[in-house]
Amino acid sequence: MTLRMSQPMTAALLAAGALAALTGCTEKSDTGDAKSGAIAVEATDDACKLSRTSAKAGPIAFKVSNEGDKITEFYVYGPDRKVVSEVEGIGPGTSRTMIVKVSKSGTYTTACKPGMVGDGIRGEFTVTAK
Repeated sequence: MTLRMSQPMTAALLAAGALAALTGCTEKSDTGDAKSGAIAVEATDDACKLSRTSAKAGPIAFKVSNEGDKITEFYVYGPDRKVVSEVEGIGPGTSRTMIVKVSKSGTYTTACKPGMVGDGIRGEFTVTAK
């Protein structure tokens, strides 16, 4: 026996499937420091201001807002000076959120790179034990 569905029924089922697939693609908001949420980063062409410069080990969210005129990048470097995480291509007037999982406490470095060149504007960032 072959089942036949009407065209409206087929369209409704396809739409429901697409909606279910899209809801699974949302970004998690668990930042490891739920009381204060994401760390705001204001990037301009000559400054990189973080709303705070420390967090507990675990997932840490940085919401980077580009208030400058140049496209920018944001980096987190580990105590060993290697890149832990980065977000690139943040256009003027736009924001991007980067979630980085940090398992070890220590002194890290953050950097905004206006124009996506050079060492960028750097600052210390402290990660403490959970």
